[in-house]
Amino acid sequence: MFNWKYPLLLLSGIGISNIGGWVYLIALNLIILNETGSPFAVAILYILIPLATICSNFWSGSMIDRVNTRKLMISLDLFRGVCIALIPLIPSLPLVYVVAFIINMATSIFEPASMVYMTKLIPKKDRQRFNALRSFINSCGAMIGPVIAGGLFWLGTPPTAIYVNALAMFCSAVIIFFLPNVTTYKAKNQDFNFNIIRMDIKVVLDYSKKHLLVAKIYLFFCGTTIFMAAIDSLEASFAKGVLLISDTSYGFLLSLFGVGIIAGSIMNTICASRFKINYLIAFGTIFTALGYVVFYSSQGFVTAVFGVVIIGFSVTFANTGYLTFYQNHVPVTIMGRFGSVFNIIEAIFIIGLTILVGFFADIIAIRSIGLVSSICFFVLGIMVMVSVSKSNRNNFFNM
Repeated sequence: MFNWKYPLLLLSGIGISNIGGWVYLIALNLIILNETGSPFAVAILYILIPLATICSNFWSGSMIDRVNTRKLMISLDLFRGVCIALIPLIPSLPLVYVVAFIINMATSIFEPASMVYMTKLIPKKDRQRFNALRSFINSCGAMIGPVIAGGLFWLGTPPTAIYVNALAMFCSAVIIFFLPNVTTYKAKNQDFNFNIIRMDIKVVLDYSKKHLLVAKIYLFFCGTTIFMAAIDSLEASFAKGVLLISDTSYGFLLSLFGVGIIAGSIMNTICASRFKINYLIAFGTIFTALGYVVFYSSQGFVTAVFGVVIIGFSVTFANTGYLTFYQNHVPVTIMGRFGSVFNIIEAIFIIGLTILVGFFADIIAIRSIGLVSSICFFVLGIMVMVSVSKSNRNNFFNM
C-alpha cells in the first residue's frame, strides 16, 4: 500500500504557503486600492503575474527538468519570503510593483517545479485523490487566509498581514526540507545557453504536434486560467466600489468562497474513484463560469455570496480534472518544459485580457465588463464540455 506520509507532509507545506498567499494577496490589493482608489492600479498587480511568467518561463522549464526540484523549491520559498518581508519597508508604489514582479517570477518557477515534484512523488493511481486533497488544503487556505487577513486588518494594518505571508514562506521551506529527493536526472556537463532552450522548446512543440488532444485539453485549462485571472482582477473593485462592502466583509466573502472549495474538495476526495476525469473538467469549467455570472449579476452581499460559493465549489472539480489529466498524459521528463512553454502563451493572453478588462472597467462600468467577461467564460465552458465529451468516446481520459 502507498505510504501517504510524505504526500501529507507536502500537503501541509502547500497549505501553509496557501494561507500566507491569500493574506498577502488581500493585503497588497487593499494597500494599492487604498492608496490609488483605481481598479486599474489593482489590475496592474494581476498583469505583473503573467508578465513575470513570460520573463521566467521561456528558460525556467529547461532548468526545472535538469535540477533537483526539491532543492529548487526550498530556495524559491526562502527567496520569496525575504522579498515579501521587504514590501512594507518600500517607500514608493513603483518599487512595490518591482518587488511584486520579482516575487511573481519566483512563483512562476516554483509552480511547474512543484508539479514535476508531485508527479514523481505520487503514483498514478493515487493522483486524482491527491489532487482532490490538494484542492481541499488550498480551500482551507482560501477560507482561513481571508479570516486571518480580516483579523489582522482589525488588529493592525495591511503591512502586518504581509509579514505573516513572509513567515508562511519560511515555514513552507522548512517542511519541504524534510521531503525526499525524487530527482533521477543527472545533468551532463554542458553550458546552459540559448541553444539548449531553443531545442527544449522544439521538443515541446514536437510532442504537442504528435499528441494534439493532450495539447488541446491543456489549452482549455489555460483558457480557464486566463478568464479567471482577468475577471478576478475586478473582484475587489466590484465588491467594494459597486456592492459597497467593507474590508472585513470582503474578507468574509472570500472566506465563504473557501467554504465552497472545501465542500467541493471533500466531495472530490470521497468520490475520487467514482468521478471520471472528463466530467470533472467539463462540469467544473462550465459551473465555475456560471458562478462568475451570478457574482457580477448580484445586487447585494447575499447574492454575491451565492456566486462565490458556486465558483469555489465548481473550481475544485475543474482543477482536479485538469491536473490529473496533465500528470497522467504529459511525460514527467518534459513536464517542466511543457508547462513553462504553454504558460507563456497563457500569460500573454492574461496580460491582454486583463488590460482590456481593467481599461473598460475604468471608462464604462465594472459590473458590465465583469458580466460580459463571465458570459464569454461560460461560452468557453460549453466548448470544453463538447470537446471532452467527444474525446471520451475512445476512453482517452481513462488511459
